[in-house]
Amino acid sequence: MENDACYCLAGVMGWPVAHSRSPLIHKYWIEREGLRGDYVLLPVQPSHLEQALRSLPVLGFAGCNLTIPHKVPALGLVDHVDPLAHRVGAINTVVVGKNGSLSGHNTDVYGFIQSLLDTRPDWRADTGPITVIGAGGAARAILVGLLDAGAHQIRLTNRSDDKARDLAQEFGPVIQYVPWKERLESLKGATLLVNTTNQGMQGEAALDIQLDCLPLDALVADIIYVPIATPLLSAARARGNTIVNGLGMLLNQARPAFKSWFGVMPSLQPELLDKVHATL
Repeated sequence: MENDACYCLAGVMGWPVAHSRSPLIHKYWIEREGLRGDYVLLPVQPSHLEQALRSLPVLGFAGCNLTIPHKVPALGLVDHVDPLAHRVGAINTVVVGKNGSLSGHNTDVYGFIQSLLDTRPDWRADTGPITVIGAGGAARAILVGLLDAGAHQIRLTNRSDDKARDLAQEFGPVIQYVPWKERLESLKGATLLVNTTNQGMQGEAALDIQLDCLPLDALVADIIYVPIATPLLSAARARGNTIVNGLGMLLNQARPAFKSWFGVMPSLQPELLDKVHATL
């Protein structure tokens, strides 16, 4: 009889969660690395989140990913939160310790920065102003990543001015709040533009911004991956800007999570990209 200790189980917890591509990604790596284990969908309503998290050790899980709407509430439900996740204010990865304790981590920070470097290996955060649109959970992770990468000036704007103003005050002097009505001016001289909102996602209105003031050598990133080319990215590519879609962030945030459970840091293979693309 095979030893259950050699079998590793993980999953993604959210509500809803059926749309997630995470099982496809992690199952691919499990097979590629020759490991024994599985990665499953964990549909959990918000009211059951604490009970579900506490069930992970009992059910033999090594941990799980968290997606909407659980990333922020879970912060107060796990036993330990690493400093990076504390700064972000959200966790997307839970690791079960040998004693059954739960530790929370945020791999979105790594995922976003690595997606930029995969597209432009010589990218640096300190070469000029950066414009970030949005003030939600994704924006928080991206701001932390840009700050840690050495950004000197980040212009933050959002349709809800109060949220952007509050977030800028929380994160310190490098973050400059820009009123939404002045969003076009915030693109002047920018070396990077990032959309962290859901505007442009399938079923949502396009992001309301024109790129006339954006330098042609600026990088344009969108965390959305459905569709793979949002109206923002299509407009940026048409005028000659280098673009980064959300698929790179999705795949790269999964890599350290996989390592925390399975002990292997997986690489990104063209075959995996093709498999995910085929589902979009």
